[in-house]
Amino acid sequence: MVVTALAAGLPVRDPDGFLGPSYVRLPLIALVFVVIDVVPRVALKRPAPRDVFGLVASVLRERWSGPRVAVTAAGLAVFYLSYVAYRNFKSFLPFLQERREDALLLGTDRWLTGGQYPGDILQTILGTGASAAVLSAVYMFYMLFVPLSLAAALIWFDNLSLGAWYVTALSFNWLLGAVSYYTLPSLGPIYVHPETFADLPDTAVEGLQEALWRHRVEVLADPHATHEVHGIAAFASLHVSVVFTAALVAHLARLPRLVRWYLWAFVALTSIATVYFGWHYVIDVPAGLAIGALSVWLAALAVGRTKAARFQLTGSTTLPAAAARRG
Repeated sequence: MVVTALAAGLPVRDPDGFLGPSYVRLPLIALVFVVIDVVPRVALKRPAPRDVFGLVASVLRERWSGPRVAVTAAGLAVFYLSYVAYRNFKSFLPFLQERREDALLLGTDRWLTGGQYPGDILQTILGTGASAAVLSAVYMFYMLFVPLSLAAALIWFDNLSLGAWYVTALSFNWLLGAVSYYTLPSLGPIYVHPETFADLPDTAVEGLQEALWRHRVEVLADPHATHEVHGIAAFASLHVSVVFTAALVAHLARLPRLVRWYLWAFVALTSIATVYFGWHYVIDVPAGLAIGALSVWLAALAVGRTKAARFQLTGSTTLPAAAARRG
């Protein structure tokens, strides 16, 4: 990212800089994670007021030993650095890659659906009333889902290698996603064929689409004169890849059934929403699924969970001793 920025004369931006500099934000996030982990555990014990501080110290010693602190710090650092690289490479895209493949992807969409636009088909089937509100809420929840799932992986997974697996998989999503954007650079149906989505009601999704277009205009006008980043790219769908990653890890790790059902439903609804609102072409969805699956596999290799994942896939509940020791 840094080498590319220097070679192309482009600025590197903190994509979430409005929340403060990273050297302040990341320690604060880590502190919030610790508080979320410790406070409920202390409260459940209903200590007398005079015993609260002693109990807090006891829980901190038990829960936040050296290995957990190391995994949390490494997880935050790896996630943040890969995410910043991803967002900046996405912002570099219109300067480094002039071609756009929207015509090809739009033609593929119409070929797959017999000459119709997929967005039109979904709007006809699902309607543009309550369904639009529900799908908008699902799509926007992704913004909260990523940090919440990151926190859950680093805090609530007693198995540290499982948390490391998920956070590493998220990081691979960002890196592979950036590669996909340069493979088939495109804007998405909402920006190249907006009339298909003219009948949709005002939702938070529409507001986000308009904001991203304004940021694109600002960045293209002068990337050095704005702190915004360019955030529009269609192929592949990172919304789909990330939520699929979460669902697949939950499935392989045999998390509670309710969690797995929720996540698979989230994958299905997110996949529908990306096409319904015109963020993505149909082919972007399976491409996102492929990125998610590849990310989970690469992360399993990286953290040494391949044997555990293989046994969980076959339904075995007993791991060989060597595999169990590795997580």
